[in-house]
Amino acid sequence: MRPVPTAIVGCGKVGHIHARALCGLAEARLAAVCDERGDRGRAFAAQYGAPPFEDPTAMLAQAGVEAVCICTPHPAHRQPAVLAARAGVHVLVEKPMAAKLADCDAMIAAARETNVRLGVVSQRRFYEPVMRLKAAIDAGKLGTPVLGTVVMLSWRDEAYYRSDPWRGRWDTEGGGVLVNQAPHHLDLLRWFMGPIQQIYGACANLNHPYIEVEDTALAMVRFRSGALGSILTSLSQRPGIYTKLHVHGSNGASVGVETDTGATFVAGMTGPLDPPLNDLWTVPGEEALLSGFQAEDRSRFRAMDATFHYHALQIQDFLRAIREDREPLVTAADGRAVVEMFAGIYRSSQTGQPVDFPL
Repeated sequence: MRPVPTAIVGCGKVGHIHARALCGLAEARLAAVCDERGDRGRAFAAQYGAPPFEDPTAMLAQAGVEAVCICTPHPAHRQPAVLAARAGVHVLVEKPMAAKLADCDAMIAAARETNVRLGVVSQRRFYEPVMRLKAAIDAGKLGTPVLGTVVMLSWRDEAYYRSDPWRGRWDTEGGGVLVNQAPHHLDLLRWFMGPIQQIYGACANLNHPYIEVEDTALAMVRFRSGALGSILTSLSQRPGIYTKLHVHGSNGASVGVETDTGATFVAGMTGPLDPPLNDLWTVPGEEALLSGFQAEDRSRFRAMDATFHYHALQIQDFLRAIREDREPLVTAADGRAVVEMFAGIYRSSQTGQPVDFPL
């Protein structure tokens, strides 16, 4: 397969993860990098051996790229994504897809105009215990999913919010834990449970007085299937406890995954210290498999650099989707659904009323 010449827009912390992944993939060639801060872009370009640009329009016109990874802060995803799509360039957007549904819709419309692929990063879908859980659901081993739960008990300190000027502010981050840390798990919950019918939520800032946005959010979910769900996502537990998703089936069986132990890692600053593991498995006849799953995943984790490995798997899937003319595993519709979820929780928290979907 001919490598896809790919650019990165946004040379910050997560941009380095994309660059490392692209440089290690046979499917990719890092063809250009772009950052409005010229000094940062030039240093980034020198590190990874690609020409630097400050203007995405110039890059799209001159660099001969076929795909672009958008790694800017999420409220700034729309402009470069739309420019790239209208130039006929395939677009992979970091999570969350945007801070507003209107931005998602603008990106989707631009991609449809030129028939390019548009995907959204949700690399935890590629975790082996997550894939194992999804396969069990798809195989009917739980009957049908009737209850899904997300519990994130994590932590962010003041230094984290001071590390970038856009963090912790409504106008530059678009929200708090729901927008920045929770999108992975909102995506997984919906992937496991299906489309949403109604959300009732509440948000608060419990112990981060130096930021504007929420550090904690809760929601009750009713899915279109009739299944129920709950979401508890928080950055208020020092030093971080765990993040888990559990799915319970109509036949009484339950499966689960602990995606993060302690605080969730910070892209470009820290990496996962412990492997993601299935922590619950009561599928009839498979109860004894759990210890083997965990041993397999611990062994695999020790042999890899998990900081960028799963990003690489998702980028590889996206580039193969381009060449194979298919949808990537995580589509634009999936990314938009996550934005709709947190927008619904914010709206419900503001009104004190449940919110029906679609918004």
